[in-house]
Amino acid sequence: MHAVAIDFETANEQRASPCSIGLAWISDGVIESVEHHYIRPPGMRFASFNIAFHGIGPEQVEDAEEFPAVLAAIAPRLEGRTVLAHNAAFDVSVIRNTCDHYGLTYPEFDYLCTVKLAQISWPEFPSHKLNNVCAELGVAFRHHDAAEDAFACASVALAAAQVHQTADCRALADASRLTMGRVWRDGYSACSNAVTRPRRPRGG
Repeated sequence: MHAVAIDFETANEQRASPCSIGLAWISDGVIESVEHHYIRPPGMRFASFNIAFHGIGPEQVEDAEEFPAVLAAIAPRLEGRTVLAHNAAFDVSVIRNTCDHYGLTYPEFDYLCTVKLAQISWPEFPSHKLNNVCAELGVAFRHHDAAEDAFACASVALAAAQVHQTADCRALADASRLTMGRVWRDGYSACSNAVTRPRRPRGG
């Protein structure tokens, strides 16, 4: 399995306000590294709700790079890897909406939602939120820290791969009867349980 689990935290209610990203890089079925980047959000507007949620405020990101620079550093490393995210609809929408804000071309990648994966792999769990799934699996992490959440997401995907006895993300999606999502330069399609997936144009 060659993949990267991602997690964004946002500064306010707008999806185009990332202030933090965590990434857990998986190579040959092992989490090889975890990294974190602060991001200076557009307008530097932080909502009190979001600050209470993740503990990040203007003082942490005032010297950080903005999203275009962070994406430019990360995008080439996505080549050949599946992106994993717990509730991927949120994290992918952060990428899309922030690219739209800056007028950037979308990076291209396939992605898999580990919420849907957990629901299929462990239907007996009372909740499939990241902290609850990890508690059931015995994965310790600090919730709402982007790097820790990315590590937890990667751990969920690797545990699901063991359940389904698969060695790569495509086979894992097939075994789970999930359609992998995809982002391309001018659109995206959602990760879903459906046999076919709707194609959405850029901005949709």
